[in-house]
Amino acid sequence: MFKLNGTVFMPSLLTLIGIPGLESVQLWIGIPFCTVYIFALFGNSLLLVIIKSERSLHEPMYLFLAMLGATDIALSTCIVPKMLGIFWFHLAEIYFEACLLQMWFIHTFQCIESGILLAMALDRYVAICDPLRHATIFTHQLLTQIGVGVTLRAALLVATCIILIKCRLKFYWTTVVSHSYCEHMAVVKLAADDVRINKIFGLFVAFSVLGFDIIFITLSYVRIFIAVFNLPQKEARLKAFNTCIAHICVFLEFYLLAFFSFFTHRFGFQIPSYIHILLSILYLLLPPFLNPLVYGVKTKQIRDRVSKFFHSKNPS
Repeated sequence: MFKLNGTVFMPSLLTLIGIPGLESVQLWIGIPFCTVYIFALFGNSLLLVIIKSERSLHEPMYLFLAMLGATDIALSTCIVPKMLGIFWFHLAEIYFEACLLQMWFIHTFQCIESGILLAMALDRYVAICDPLRHATIFTHQLLTQIGVGVTLRAALLVATCIILIKCRLKFYWTTVVSHSYCEHMAVVKLAADDVRINKIFGLFVAFSVLGFDIIFITLSYVRIFIAVFNLPQKEARLKAFNTCIAHICVFLEFYLLAFFSFFTHRFGFQIPSYIHILLSILYLLLPPFLNPLVYGVKTKQIRDRVSKFFHSKNPS
């Protein structure tokens, strides 16, 4: 690394300090985060095994759920091992390129998850509002195309943010990142160069993905609710509504945490930095932890398969 006028030119190493202001208790903070991570891995892995092994669950709703589970495993794995290394073993240093790679993985999987949630909402819309055409519309070929599409959209948009950092930002005020992982704005704020384009494009990616998805998810559910309330029989209304409860819980959990973390990080200047960091960590860890619980409790088919799975393992 070369220093010039108090700045560092193209640093090779960065230092992640964890949670600023809570360094003395990070050892203990890591325990609940590790526990949440383990349960998230177990819950989502169990969902994947059950959906793969049960042919009756090879329907669009459950295949989207499998995509969501795989994304949740990848997303939580992107941050927790390194974060626990900082908290427990003081392994704070990270190569600059490795930091950019971690940033790309984290934000890509966030965008993929948002795209899958949109696809799940559209699937429920067609299933309830046009049930006779659902099987012909949501074919396995379409599911594959949706999976490829949301992955490419996320990967390319986030890759542009990474390229802008790598190519435009040469000088940095410091190499110390006040965060537990390589978050886009946390790294951009270190730069001594003009970062306006980086910030604007970061906002563009966030709003073009999350904003676009949440608008169409909301429209889908408005149409779904109208169709449900127009059903003539009360039992049919309850059945249709019950199929959407788990999805609604997951949507609210993901987007409320996302927007709360996003706005407090960018506009909550009076909020202590450790609150920002904790919120951003919870935003990435709570959905992978809660999603299997929500679907396990609210979806009878999955609940029955889980019960069958464990009973088959314990025949006595």
